[in-house]
Amino acid sequence: MDGKTDSVLITPVKSSKVKPEDTVPEMGDLSISDNINTSTPSKPSYGHPRSLSAAPKFSLSGSQQTDGYAEARSQVNYYLKDNIDGVQAIAKHSDQTTQQFVIKQAESIAEFIDELVQCVKPGLGNAELENELKATIASQLKRRSPAGRYSEKTDTDMFNSAVRFLKWLCPGSDSTFSKTNEKHIYPCFVELINFVAELVVRPLLDQQPTSFDEKPKRLVRSYRKTDVKPDNAEGRRRIDMALKCDALHYNNMSDDDEYDEDSIQFSEERLKAKDGRNDERPNYSRIFAVVEVKPDTSAANIEKGFAQLVEYSKGVYWNQHNRRFIWGLVSGGSDVKACILGPNFLLASQFMDVTTAAGRLELIRFLVNWSFCELPKLGYDPTIRFNRVHKCFTIDMADSNEPMPTQTTYYLRKIVVFAERVFGRHTRCFIVGRQPPSLEAKSDNSGDILIKDAWPEVSGLAEDDMRDESKLLKRVSNGLAGHSEFNGLYPKYISGGRMQIQNTRGESVDDTTRTILGETVWAQLGDLPLRAHMRIAMSGVGEPLKTIQSIPELVVVIYDVMRCHMGILKHCQILHRDISEANILVRRDNAGVHGMLIDFDHSISITDDGYAKHAERTGTVPFMSVSNLENLQPKRTALDDWESIIYILCWLGTFGWNSDTRPSGSVADLNIASWDSNNVMKIANSKRDHMDSSRNFTGITKGFNPNIPDIRRLAKVVEGLRAVLIDNHSHPDLRGAMIIPDSFPEENDSDEEADQYEFKMRPDPFVERAAHWESISERLLAKLEIYAQGAKKLL
Repeated sequence: MDGKTDSVLITPVKSSKVKPEDTVPEMGDLSISDNINTSTPSKPSYGHPRSLSAAPKFSLSGSQQTDGYAEARSQVNYYLKDNIDGVQAIAKHSDQTTQQFVIKQAESIAEFIDELVQCVKPGLGNAELENELKATIASQLKRRSPAGRYSEKTDTDMFNSAVRFLKWLCPGSDSTFSKTNEKHIYPCFVELINFVAELVVRPLLDQQPTSFDEKPKRLVRSYRKTDVKPDNAEGRRRIDMALKCDALHYNNMSDDDEYDEDSIQFSEERLKAKDGRNDERPNYSRIFAVVEVKPDTSAANIEKGFAQLVEYSKGVYWNQHNRRFIWGLVSGGSDVKACILGPNFLLASQFMDVTTAAGRLELIRFLVNWSFCELPKLGYDPTIRFNRVHKCFTIDMADSNEPMPTQTTYYLRKIVVFAERVFGRHTRCFIVGRQPPSLEAKSDNSGDILIKDAWPEVSGLAEDDMRDESKLLKRVSNGLAGHSEFNGLYPKYISGGRMQIQNTRGESVDDTTRTILGETVWAQLGDLPLRAHMRIAMSGVGEPLKTIQSIPELVVVIYDVMRCHMGILKHCQILHRDISEANILVRRDNAGVHGMLIDFDHSISITDDGYAKHAERTGTVPFMSVSNLENLQPKRTALDDWESIIYILCWLGTFGWNSDTRPSGSVADLNIASWDSNNVMKIANSKRDHMDSSRNFTGITKGFNPNIPDIRRLAKVVEGLRAVLIDNHSHPDLRGAMIIPDSFPEENDSDEEADQYEFKMRPDPFVERAAHWESISERLLAKLEIYAQGAKKLL
């Protein structure tokens, strides 16, 4: 409708809401672990294995909420690509015939709504307007209802819905409504989305589906509760609106069928009766998309909407373990943007103005596409599903590193790592078995298989990607197969590689960010790094480092880890490059406690002379070596990882490794606090100073937590390792950590001579030591072995 109309106030008719006959309860809750760990370092750590029945909440404290929003704004500035063409088309069905059918459905719904908009005329009284709207709705529904299926009750429900959203679509039609008031827009937006959903299952009689692909697979509806804190969230943060997916059933499944579309729901709620659910209140484990509404399209408000979308989508990732990416909507007044959030992108469409026929059609087509498209286009992972027969979740994977890969189905037992960020690798880890839990008691299989699921950066085709963790882990397993002394100290490869997904031609292709976005969108993103969906199954499951019970146990674990590290380097020619507390596990058996080295995401092949083939900066910042922080040449060696071990032990000695070993007082003034900064060069300079001499280094060890039993024993270990790495060398160029002048002016030189003196800097000792990495590493391992032998006597 063009132009401003006279004020018309339409009053809804009271009536109870009914669901379409073909719908079923919405897609189930996708469950979570315990609270987000925001401590530094913030890399995801392997927590205690937890079952799906625990259902802890996604939580942010007051300070975390503030920090979370600030972080989200920073991420928007970095990741956002705005006004991208083709964002909505990402959700289109892959089949061309189905696409054309969906377009017709969307156009018929848009025409229906256009007719309602045209009913709102200047000067029309309430009674006349109500009659016109009801007549239009009745006429449309009769055209969509088979004989004997028309219901006047549905007329009333849809009239009430239309009355609300027309206030938004027809500016000036209601003097009590302001499109610059967010709270006024909420109910209008809710009703428009739900109105479209009702019509998705009511096509025109001359546009009935002729195949299964032409039937909607789900309805995308809005929760009616708005400006609300989701049920499974703590803290004060409230989301404006949230959408959910209601899977549709067509009575073509038998009770013996193991899966249906509803099986995409990843949650302990699938194991419970659905009676008593709050159908109208959002829950992060069931939210399909977040909607943020702002009063206008000012840059500040839209940026705020993007930031809130990012902040709240974190809750979706944290809860839903099978989400590959997330959809969202940001509205400014009557203008709406479609958004998609992935591992390294936040893309937004151009505005769709709902007060215009063209804008409404574009939004409606987008909403309808969600109902028809394949599950992967919604952002879900169809290989993680709920098995109705065995009442458990399953994870499918194939070994893409084999010439003829075969698919294996694993049965979920526990979740041990959760995706806690919107952007990044989205690393998740699951403990699985080869048999359903109900049969495992009868099986010899202990179920100690771990599946790692992540989205790392990759280079080109899978066969050419030398950084593929699955290939590296397979090389480690093969290289150490004949060395029983390393058994249990590393995860053994079972299968893995890039996950596959079907393209528009029905062919299996790598599941990558490029595949998700399609060529039209990808071409607009410049040099966006490619990320691929990787999954690895491995045997050998350990406990997190926080299960360490004493300093002697810690020393034994670290020795095992570095013994394994050097074995991998020697027998497999692979350098780990990311030694951190998150990548060290603890394993216990009848022989005692052992360490386990995991996570080969950043590992790389070495040259014949022991150098890493690439020197990019990698790792967890507080534990990174000086050469790594400064990105020094030559390329990395094993000494960088040995240096990281020293920093880790210092970190644990100061900050502890669990709640029993945390310091009770402030640590802000300790020297080690300088290792945690946004400025990597400042960290590097600080570490050079601390490592340069034993005297300087005691400034770190004196800050160890005195309440930890045997803490001075740990101080002795790190001081001894530092001495081997930094001090104990015959050549002076290998000693120390600072770059200083080789000589100074003589005391009797004149001022003029002193001013003209050319300082010659001594070689960088970190660079010089790299050439002697092998002999120094051998001495470091021998020293650590002595400490470990002494520690074992105390256990």
